[in-house]
Amino acid sequence: MIDPRMTRLANVLINYSCAVKAGDNLLIEAIDIPHEFTSELVRLCAQAGGRPLVLLKSNQINRALMLNGSAEQWNIITDVERRQMEQMQCYLGVRGSANTSELSDVPAEKQRLYEQSVWHRVHHEIRVKKTRWCVLRWPTPSMAQMAEMSTPAFEDFYFNVCTLDYARMSKAMQPLIELMNRTDRVHLKGPGDTDLRFSIKDIPAVGCDGQRNIPDGEVYTAPVRESVNGVIHFNCPTIYRGVTHSDVRLTFRNGKIIEATSTQTQKLNEVLDADEGGRYVGEFAIGFNPYCLKPMKDILFDEKIAGSIHFTPGACYDEASNGNHSQIHWDLVMIQRPDYGGGQIYFDDQLVRADGQFVLPQLNGLNPDQLK
Repeated sequence: MIDPRMTRLANVLINYSCAVKAGDNLLIEAIDIPHEFTSELVRLCAQAGGRPLVLLKSNQINRALMLNGSAEQWNIITDVERRQMEQMQCYLGVRGSANTSELSDVPAEKQRLYEQSVWHRVHHEIRVKKTRWCVLRWPTPSMAQMAEMSTPAFEDFYFNVCTLDYARMSKAMQPLIELMNRTDRVHLKGPGDTDLRFSIKDIPAVGCDGQRNIPDGEVYTAPVRESVNGVIHFNCPTIYRGVTHSDVRLTFRNGKIIEATSTQTQKLNEVLDADEGGRYVGEFAIGFNPYCLKPMKDILFDEKIAGSIHFTPGACYDEASNGNHSQIHWDLVMIQRPDYGGGQIYFDDQLVRADGQFVLPQLNGLNPDQLK
């Protein structure tokens, strides 16, 4: 008998996140996840009147493809997957991993081949822009280790955070969206020497309420491209291209990252130097999921941490475009709660959030005690 928590999560994904309706084609890209859950997604999609298609993948095999791949090979794979994606109305990417560092020994130039082909031409150009999509991680012992939890305790946490009342969260975030749409100047203070200023004037704010990522809980926009000045010192570890970075510190001048250091400074700068847009920022977001409280080196969870912000070198989203284009999009997270050093967010010199708690009455519904 299937775990009822799986059925509950599958129901959220099919009927809320993707809102599958009669006649929709849904691509389920299942990477190292239990077949029982994929089967439940198939069943509920068909029950909703949709047509499920399944693409099974493996991180281990993807690593082998990257290590041995050529541009010609990736172009063939891309042409096939792009043709498939073009016929979809909906997409679910369910991604597990026994080892989150599986790609750590794949050379950067080999990873770029994948990013320039499959990621850019299939996902960025087609999936993100033309389907109703949602991406989520699957709970594994590897993730439990990163969260410093037992496997059963992590599974309980996972299903709580992934199946909360996203419709209620959606309603609570509307005042923040409206406020950000009226805002020009943003000032961030935080741990270490963080003191960063930028503008978000005339760039739309977008609420994330379980219809793109699970778990969810953020409102994002983008800085005016050349407006960013100052220093931001991130206090969450992060994994990119299989490499763990801690203590990431970025210095900006007129929008551009002019200095970047971390525990892997050389690797950090290799990523930022991928192209011109890699040293400019494509996203600024505020996180508020009440169940996400500490970093676990999985960005789909960490970027939603209550009391956090994330700032993203690389490509912007079309829905909140500042004109920055890049093959990278690297969400870096800073927590501003007192247990992580505190911090403040100001909009046009007005204090909006202090030490992780929204202080304006109209935003109180986004504080953790209100969302649980």
